[in-house]
Amino acid sequence: MEFDGLAEGWEVWTAESRRAVLAYRPDEFDSEAYPAACLPTIYVTKGQRGRRPGRPTPSADAAWYVTLYLEPEVSDTQHRHDNREEARRRALEVAERFVAGQVDYRALYQVPRPAYLDRLDELTGR
Repeated sequence: MEFDGLAEGWEVWTAESRRAVLAYRPDEFDSEAYPAACLPTIYVTKGQRGRRPGRPTPSADAAWYVTLYLEPEVSDTQHRHDNREEARRRALEVAERFVAGQVDYRALYQVPRPAYLDRLDELTGR
């Protein structure tokens, strides 16, 4: 899966036939200054992420999902798409909105991490 034109600061972490992971500023959120879980990521998956172990792989007609995570338990809206190309385009859009400061990630937290969120504000111009 290709992500040409990916917004500044985002990198393709992995890209496989049924899954891609995009990471935001892994140089900044490198597990030294912030916990490793604080690396903002966008998951593009065939079938819903988090299937239980032992479940079969998604069928050929399974939907694609795009989800922005600030941490494993902190995510934005999950977007469902009928095909990989739509999901790829949505992932590019989510990355662009994030970099432009258009994602209200502070509202996603029940127990915020002030230093982490302040740094995201600086990087995204919020």
